[in-house]
Amino acid sequence: MTVDLHTVIAIIAMAAATIFTRVSGLVLIRHATMNEQWRTAIEAIPPAVLMAVIAPTAFSTGWAETIACALTAVAARRLPMLASVVVGVVTVAALRATGI
Repeated sequence: MTVDLHTVIAIIAMAAATIFTRVSGLVLIRHATMNEQWRTAIEAIPPAVLMAVIAPTAFSTGWAETIACALTAVAARRLPMLASVVVGVVTVAALRATGI
């Protein structure tokens, strides 16, 4: 197996960009004043990202995935993110096991 220098550089650059965006967000938020409107907007980001990731699955696969996506969307409004993902995974597994 050979290691391509361009691949290694690309991996390091992507890691640096990821670390930079995460750290810069933490640094910038320290200097911002958060009112209730901003807090609500920021708290809506994780469920929105989850829906953006699973929405294509809901429309391009079978009924089990579509139902699981709908239940995950409902769960994301009420539960923590990890619990919402667990709801989706368990739902799709159960529906597939039943043959739906």
